[in-house]
Amino acid sequence: MKPFHHALKIDKELCIGCTHCMKVCPTQALRVVEGKAELLANRCVDCGECFRACPVSAIRIEEDDFAEIFEYKHRIALVPSVLISQFPEGLPPEQIYSTLLEIGFTDVFEVEHSVDLLKEEMVNHQHNLKKEQKPAISTFCPAIVRLIQVKFPSLTQNLMLLKPPFDIAAIYYRKQLEDKGIDKEDIGLFYITPCAAKIAAVKSPVGEKQHLINGVINIDSLYNKLLHKIKNNKSTTCRVPVENNLSPTGILWSLTKGESSVMPGRNLAIDGIQNVMEFLEKLEKEEVSGIDFLELRACDESCAGGVLNVNNRFLTVEKMEQRAEDLRNDKRTKPEDPMNRHAEFIIKKMKLVEPIRPRSIEKLDEDMMKAMEKMQERSELMKVLPLFDCGGCGAPSCMSLAEDIVHGKASMDDCVFIQSMKVYEGAEDKEDAKKRLEKIWGKDRINTYRHKK
Repeated sequence: MKPFHHALKIDKELCIGCTHCMKVCPTQALRVVEGKAELLANRCVDCGECFRACPVSAIRIEEDDFAEIFEYKHRIALVPSVLISQFPEGLPPEQIYSTLLEIGFTDVFEVEHSVDLLKEEMVNHQHNLKKEQKPAISTFCPAIVRLIQVKFPSLTQNLMLLKPPFDIAAIYYRKQLEDKGIDKEDIGLFYITPCAAKIAAVKSPVGEKQHLINGVINIDSLYNKLLHKIKNNKSTTCRVPVENNLSPTGILWSLTKGESSVMPGRNLAIDGIQNVMEFLEKLEKEEVSGIDFLELRACDESCAGGVLNVNNRFLTVEKMEQRAEDLRNDKRTKPEDPMNRHAEFIIKKMKLVEPIRPRSIEKLDEDMMKAMEKMQERSELMKVLPLFDCGGCGAPSCMSLAEDIVHGKASMDDCVFIQSMKVYEGAEDKEDAKKRLEKIWGKDRINTYRHKK
């Protein structure tokens, strides 16, 4: 399999090796080596918890250069409804989208227009599942899809093989423009993302070979560009995008219970990646049953809590709910949803072309016999390690240190408890112990500590 693309990057110049990121990572994808955080690419799911936790902003989230949009004649901003709720009160969606046109986009389209077609296919998909294939698990959140691949591989068969709204919106808009005779090379689709996981999903898609989206722009950087333009705009004649029939269901889709509220049967909506992991462990152990559908989101309050958003997540939810309520109370005749004209084509394309394959991090070796030997070795190591999970070895837990040892990436003597005992008993001199600490925490940090002492 191709390696995962990761949107999360560590700036080694800024990193101070504090272990905050290592402690919050749900898949134990971080280590400290020579005083700097290192990412284990096969474990990371781009949930962004490390980004939130870093006290010195040493973890950044990549994005495409905004100037890249001008490489295309037709520049489409694919916008999630959560973007509107980042702005101060009193700014209508039309003004924000008009400003998107002013800064360079030729078209603006809210990705949740695809929800009405998607929810029908989700219901059909769930209806056709066999009993042993339930619960059906939503593929809306790419961080959760990756989490299941690496941490709960037996549950990949439960994932719905349907694309999320921003993928479907890209299919529709490209189809619409190509039907008008526009050369596909002139079409640039750019998604405005509230999180790192969606960047990773675009750069290395799961369940399909290639993504239709040409680039990803982070909400926080675009927000600053738009707000600056709005505050300094003296024009009274800005172009307004054509009004489209976005439904209240579409607006709320990316929030917690957005999907589960429209699905039949017994459904659960769980947000926060630690909460999701706790529940999936119960599901994998068959401690829960009788559930038809699971909506799982990595962030608290789902996309309203995305790490790239600038507004408080609870205020974002409030604004989105108010916008949905205003639409329900709007008695004006709504225009036809533009996606209905291509419904048959879109429905065929919204299904993933490839199965979502497991990529288990629990498997110690591809060779079964070697894996069994390593499992036995890990068990023996766990009998010796102190089980303090202190992180002093540069790994987040004693179990992760044991796994690093059986993979040849660490040593038992990296454990500061065992090392201290060896020095105390005279089995290792202090200079060797110091060198080992320097390997984990870096010479500069050890010297700084000694100077303080």
